[in-house]
Amino acid sequence: MEGTNPVNKKLAVALSGGAVLVLALSGCGGDDGNEKLDAWAKQVCDGVKPQAKKIEAANAAIQKETSDNSTPADVQKTDAQAFQDMADSYQAIGAAVNTAGAPNVDGGETKKTNAVKELNDISASYASLKKQVDGLDTKNQAKFADGLKGVATQLDKLSQSGNDALKALEEGDVGKAMAKQESCKSTPASPAVSSKAG
Repeated sequence: MEGTNPVNKKLAVALSGGAVLVLALSGCGGDDGNEKLDAWAKQVCDGVKPQAKKIEAANAAIQKETSDNSTPADVQKTDAQAFQDMADSYQAIGAAVNTAGAPNVDGGETKKTNAVKELNDISASYASLKKQVDGLDTKNQAKFADGLKGVATQLDKLSQSGNDALKALEEGDVGKAMAKQESCKSTPASPAVSSKAG
């Protein structure tokens, strides 16, 4: 199964970049004393936390698959499920932000709308990757490895593509309010967090 593993490893590396998107929702400390904003932040963070865990679990499943000598069929099944989970999670985070409404800051409505659109776009991208993985030929090792390479390339682009609307949502007071929420504090164990530093 040597043909699959290096490619699937590339997939795992690209995927861990994608996890940063959710873990970016952790703010950077501070206190602003804005009760409305704090309530908004709590609602969003509480909605994000279970989804962030789900995305990390999907990430871990792909990472594990790369360390095993897995058959193409196993890799296909694991990766497709992971992408489906990620698509669902990003959609749920978009819904959480949408339900919370606009944060109580200047331009809050625009920030919310843009962030929800971005999250839904990311969700659609993962759904599309799942379809791609589902369509790979697991009977032919070389073809499968090639197909997986294409998925890894797209995933790499997705993990590097701007999450600008999310960054904009978290600027200033919103970020400070989110940083105070227990449910928005990233788990130190996650490799994605350290890559976010700076």
